[in-house]
This record gives sequence, structure tokens and C-alpha cells, in this order.
Amino acid sequence: MFRLRRNTRCVGFAVSRILGVLASLSGQDAFAVSAREPGAVYPGAPAMPNVASHPSARRGVFSREAFAPIGSAIVAICVLTSGCTDPVAEHADDSRLRELLEDDRTLDGRGNNLADPMRGAAGQPFARVTDAVYTDGISAIDADRPAERYMSNRVFNDTDLDLFSENGISHWGFVWGQFIDHTISLSVAGGDGDDNPINDFGLDGIIAMRWNPEDPLELSPNAQGIAHTFRSETVPGTGSGAALPAEQINKLSSYIDAFNVYGGTPERLDWLRAGPTDGDPSNNSAELLTEDGYLPTAMSRPEVEMPHMDLPGRLRYDPSPAVVAGDERANENIGLTAVHTLFVREHNRLVRLLPDTLDSETKFAIVRRVIAATEQFITYEEFLPAMGIDIGDYGGYDPTVDAAITNEFATVGFRAHSQIPDSLIADMPGEEVTDELLARFAADGVEVEDLGTAFRITVPHNVAFANPALVADIGLGNLATGLAGEVQRANDELIDDQMRTVLFQIPDPNVENPLECLDETKIDSCFLKVIDLGGLDVYRAYDHGIAAYNDLRVAYGLDSVSSFTEITGEDTDELPDGLTINDPEILDVVDLVDDRGLPVAAVRRSTLAARLAAIFTNVDRVDAFTGMVSEERIPGTEFGELQFAIWTEQFRALRDGDRFFYGNDPALGLILELYGIDYRRTLGDVIADNTVVRRADLASSVFLVEEGNMALKPSSGG
Repeated sequence: MFRLRRNTRCVGFAVSRILGVLASLSGQDAFAVSAREPGAVYPGAPAMPNVASHPSARRGVFSREAFAPIGSAIVAICVLTSGCTDPVAEHADDSRLRELLEDDRTLDGRGNNLADPMRGAAGQPFARVTDAVYTDGISAIDADRPAERYMSNRVFNDTDLDLFSENGISHWGFVWGQFIDHTISLSVAGGDGDDNPINDFGLDGIIAMRWNPEDPLELSPNAQGIAHTFRSETVPGTGSGAALPAEQINKLSSYIDAFNVYGGTPERLDWLRAGPTDGDPSNNSAELLTEDGYLPTAMSRPEVEMPHMDLPGRLRYDPSPAVVAGDERANENIGLTAVHTLFVREHNRLVRLLPDTLDSETKFAIVRRVIAATEQFITYEEFLPAMGIDIGDYGGYDPTVDAAITNEFATVGFRAHSQIPDSLIADMPGEEVTDELLARFAADGVEVEDLGTAFRITVPHNVAFANPALVADIGLGNLATGLAGEVQRANDELIDDQMRTVLFQIPDPNVENPLECLDETKIDSCFLKVIDLGGLDVYRAYDHGIAAYNDLRVAYGLDSVSSFTEITGEDTDELPDGLTINDPEILDVVDLVDDRGLPVAAVRRSTLAARLAAIFTNVDRVDAFTGMVSEERIPGTEFGELQFAIWTEQFRALRDGDRFFYGNDPALGLILELYGIDYRRTLGDVIADNTVVRRADLASSVFLVEEGNMALKPSSGG
């Protein structure tokens, strides 16, 4: 299937070696002299504690001996004077790389574990840390649980308050988290619309979360009700009796394998690759299809049906702007669409670096291998450390480790919706902003501020959702830089009201001025229904049979708690004298705690512990999601104890149980030797190489906004 031909670009190889040596001997960055290439060590590049001692890392640029540059120069000079072929390509084990590429990652994760080929594959049940918990032992949800919207109004309600990450995590934190989530996890919704309220496995399909318009804390008492949701589909045969309680399906491969770039089926990949769409991706170009460097739409291939893509919000009424990507959720918000676009560009950039002597299928296989490893590298070397997660040194691949995504991780632990802000901000150079573009921004509800030589673009949360065309309008580089310069919201119990009340909705068409609906003070007069993401998070844990908060703590090796103050770290669980749980005053902010010039915590008239006590009465009744997000944070991290434990265990399993993990894959070292393409690249490197943004204008880690160096001021909205 794959044909590898010897690289004979001897002169180019030798020149790059000589330039690199001259620069290193003069104390400069080698690739400041010549064009920057993959594999170069850039200022600020991260150390790699997880792979430094592994054999596949020894050949790479991070493990050169002190005198290796001088020897390399001598070899390169010999090459130029003798006319010999590229010495690396001549001596590399071409047949070994061909063999490794034949043993490639499957699109759906099958065969990663040779002893159990379906482990972690798409379409398999989520793994479990605890047994499924239903009131009847089969599938029933606890009918005596606190009403989700009632609890949301008292726990998740941010009352237009912005609290920020005290660790200075940038907006890339939540964007990358969502990008990786959409690589490894997707439950299958039961039912397919209002006409099918019962799914194939006998569970009630339509669930309307309980909502009381008379609630004194309700933001939208005039709404027509709360939007329904569906119970997740279950594995065939489960949910039929106490011996087989309901189990849910992970639609995606569990591995961090660039599923979000390439999709999980040959049919989707065939559509995504440039070339004919005949169901066979192997006869296509090695490059992925783009439109002027941005993701394709249905009109890119009008002669064939596009793969399924979720069409939330405005796209439901006009799907024509919807983009097509490896994961069906790529249109959800412009931050997510941007990172999808970035990695399609990175794929195509790497393809163009490979020699023309290679056939398209070999080029594609090489680059797909590198892209998956780069996703992993950024996740383990940048994203997780920035968030405060340390999973320890890598000891090599362990085939006994089950890397399958657990129901507890997907349904509870990897939900961090409080981090998502009310708006995204980017600066655009003045020459990029035309009158036509300003008119489009105004019609869309995008706020524009003239800074003189540039324009500040503020995209309210509701405008950023389901609006992929904005990525090209703003510009990928501008948007990527904006994400790097803004501090994200704190990972706590507070969820922005645009997500807690009007998620994915467009304003009522009868509203006189729909643009005013983007002001959160007008939520009640603009939107027809309540859609509460926090309430959905709570409900989904019940739907999937996730154990209660205390039981989940014990399952992850933590002590159970005996009081509400143990959860929150506060000193009382009593409401203030004269106030009840139904008084809006309980949420009044009486003090703010600042750090880095930003509010990072708030003191309310009532403690969170007091509100939890009034809602649940018994600490053992606290659901997993609410308890997890209410926990006191571990210093230096974005997490409380339970979420920290869930992330640590899952990401360790994803590393140790993946046969193709970058620290275990010898193909990556051979690709570097033969073609100079290195997977070890920071997200900042990827941004700079695929946009007009200069690497020097980005932080060494774009996941962190360094104190005193914020590119943009945080937004002031709720």
C-alpha cells in the first residue's frame, strides 16, 4: 500500500545542516538563519519529561550530544564535495518505516490493542469506574432528585459576574479542551426528534427538565418553558434487566488520534481529502480539502452529499455556512472552528514538505501519523501542565491498560463549562477591515471598537455559536492571537447565563431589535425557551447512571466527605439570618478576591456550602457534577480533588494504553530522520506556521497569559 523512495535531496540537506551548525556556534537560533523547519528547537520549547528516556526519542533534536553539530557539519561538507546521497536517507531503515506505516492507526481505533482489538474503538460502550447506578437497578433516574433548573438558579447562577483563572490560563485552555474532547468522546443521542420520543432501546427519549416560572431566582419567567433533551442511546441488550443495566455508547475512538481532523470512517475521510469522492480515500490527494485556506462547506462538493454535521442555532435555519470537518461538532463555536481550521492547514503544510518522489497515499499516512502525535504532544506537554495536571513520567506502552474513555470522565469529569466566557475578543489591523466587513459585523451583532491603527472585535457568546463564517471574516491568525491574550474564566461552579439560559438559541423573530438580545439584561424578553447547560450537565450524569459525588470520590481513591463545608472549604453551611434558599439576596456579591488585577473569587451573602445544604439536606445526596464543581481548588491547579483525580487517571490511561503514543512510536523518529518532520511542536509553533502571526509575538506557551503581558484586556461583560 505504501511506497517509500530514497530521499536524494542531498544539497538541501547539507546546506541546512551547515547553516544550523554555523548558527549554533554563533549563539543564534539555527533557523533564524534559514527558513524555519519542523524539528527545530525554538526558544521556549518545552522539555519532555515523559519521553526523554525512551529509545524513540533518542534520535530527535532534543537529544543531541554537545559535539554533534560539528560532526554534522563535517558530514554535510562531505556530502557537497562527493555528490553522495542524503546520508540520513541512505542509512535509514526504509523498509522499517514502510512496515510501521502499514501498521497504521485505524480511523475508528480498532486494533490499537492487539490482544483486544475493540478496546477503545468507536461504537463501543464507555468504560466504568463504578457500576451504573439507577434507582431500579436498570435504567430509571431518581425522581426525587432536586430539580435541575432550581438547583442551577442557586448554584450555577453567575448573576452577571466574571471570575477568572487565578493561574492565568488563556482562552486556549477551554478551546483546546473542547477540541480534544471532540477527539475522544461523544455519546449517542436517543430519539431523532419530536416525532420519535422513544429510542430503540426502550428508554424514554424526550426529557423535559423541571422548570418553575414562579421561581424568585428565575431569569426568564416569561419563557415558554425549558427545552427538552434526549436520553442517551444505550448499548443493545443493556437496560433490559437488573443483570444488564443501561450502558451508553462512545461514538468516537477513545484515543487521541486526530479523529477530529480525519473522521472515523473512510466515507467521511474521502469527502475531506482533496480529489474524487468515490468512497475510496486512497485515490485522493494527500492534502485535505479547503476553501481559500478555510474549512470546506457543502458547496465545496455540490455534486455529493456532505457528511453529517451538527447544525445548532442559526445553522438550523440556514445550513449553507456550515463547515465540514472530521468531527460533526466543528460548527459549535468559532474558537472550535478555528482550531479545526488550524490543524487542516498544518496537515497540508506538512504534506508540501514531503518530496514529490512519494506517492499521495504515503504522504498522507506519514502526515496523519505526525498530526496525531502533535495533538498528543500539545496535550501532554502544554495543555495538561498549564491546567496543573502531572501524570508522572512515561514508562512505556502497557497493553494491559484500558485506554477507553470512562463514563465518569466523559459525563462528569471533562465538563468544565464555567471556563467559557461571555465573548471572544480579537484585534484586526486597520487595513483588513473594510466597510463591507463592518456592515456584516454590525448585522451579526459583533461589536467593533476603532483603536486607531486597529479594530478590537468582540464577539458575544451567542454570536460566536454556530457562526463559522466569522472565522474567515476575523482571520485565523487574529482569532488565534486573541485566544492567547485573554484569561479564561475560573473553573468553578459559575456558568455564564448565555449558556445557562439561552444556549444555541436565536432571538425571537418578533423582537423589535434582535441585536439588543445580546445584552444579558434582556434575556427574558428575547428568547422563547430556557436551555440550561449546567442543568444538562447534572441531568446527563443521572441519565448515564453515574454514582453520587461521595461514592465517586471513594472510587477514585479519595476520602468521602461528611459535611458540605468539606466540599467547598468554607466555614459555615448556614444561610444568613432572615434569608431562605428562595431569596435572591443569597447570591449578592459582598466582596471580590483579586489576583493579577482580575477577580478570581467572590464572597456572596450566603456560602456555597449553605446553598448546597439547603438544596440537598444530606451530603450523600449531592450529585457527581454539582459536588465536583463546588470543591475547593487545589493550589496551582484549576481543579478540586475529584476532578483532578478523574483527569489524572484518564489521561494517564490514554497515554499508557495507546500503542501509538508519541513516546512509543518508532515511526516518528524515522519520519524525522528521513524528512525532517518533527511532531514535537507547541501550539504556538503550529499557529505561527499556518497564519501571518509571528512566533515571537506569541508566548512560549499560548495556554498561559503571563502576568503583565496580556495582549488584550479581559472582557467586562457577564
